[in-house]
Amino acid sequence: MTRTEERVEREVHVMGFDGLVAFVTGAARGQGRNHAVRLAREGADIIAIDLCAPVQGAPYDMATRADLDETVRLVQAEGRQIVATEADVRDSAAVAKAVATGVERFGRLDVVVANAGIAGSYPVEDLTDDIWRDMIDINLTGVWNTVKASVPHLRAGGRGGSIVLISSIAGLKGLPNNAHYAAAKHGVLGVMRSLANELGPEGIRVNAVLPTNVETRMLLNDAIYKLFLPDEPQPTREQVEPLLHGMHALDVPFVQPDDVSNAVLFLAGAESRYVTGITMPIDAGALVK
Repeated sequence: MTRTEERVEREVHVMGFDGLVAFVTGAARGQGRNHAVRLAREGADIIAIDLCAPVQGAPYDMATRADLDETVRLVQAEGRQIVATEADVRDSAAVAKAVATGVERFGRLDVVVANAGIAGSYPVEDLTDDIWRDMIDINLTGVWNTVKASVPHLRAGGRGGSIVLISSIAGLKGLPNNAHYAAAKHGVLGVMRSLANELGPEGIRVNAVLPTNVETRMLLNDAIYKLFLPDEPQPTREQVEPLLHGMHALDVPFVQPDDVSNAVLFLAGAESRYVTGITMPIDAGALVK
């Protein structure tokens, strides 16, 4: 075997997540749960948080403690360990405590997935101060709180690390009736780009994933159905799905959580070791429409 072949073999061997620890926010349900379970399947132990409580600015039911417990069960079913805490990403002290508790348990932190977020569509005249504030506080400040709490632990390991921020196609595109959401998701990209430069010399990579519609409760709820079909008294998913197709170049109404997790795992892992500061759309062509 040549030296090049030996080097490639060593690199392929370390491409998984065995022995690594990942911190995932918004992990009780939807995309966050999927990211946590997929990382566990690849060998990572998980630090997970979720609010598990209603939010005024989100016009759909939020995850519960039972949902977070189900994430725990699914991670453990993959043969990995998990520390799961009810915590609000708006509360920087609570986030820092949750991360520290997980690191104390597992002894390290390698991957951060800032996934927690809410959605809600409102025309400008209906977008109240409270709804605006909830969106910015969770989807932007919550991402900042997640990163700020995590960076000291990534630095302490001296091994670098990967931070993946979940933005949206609304991070690059202005969606009508979503000024607050677009503002927050644009802001996430600003955080990502700044930190990619700031943390790069220490081997800490920072990237963003930009999903389009994803088949989760955040998309499939009565408020979204009414947004697309305001004149229908009780619009249904079946009525709305054909309209969602029109958002994309590909003939699909939405992508699956696994599609987003595939991007998260790529950006979190060694395969992307020289990738930092990028926006990766998982958008079925929404950004070229």
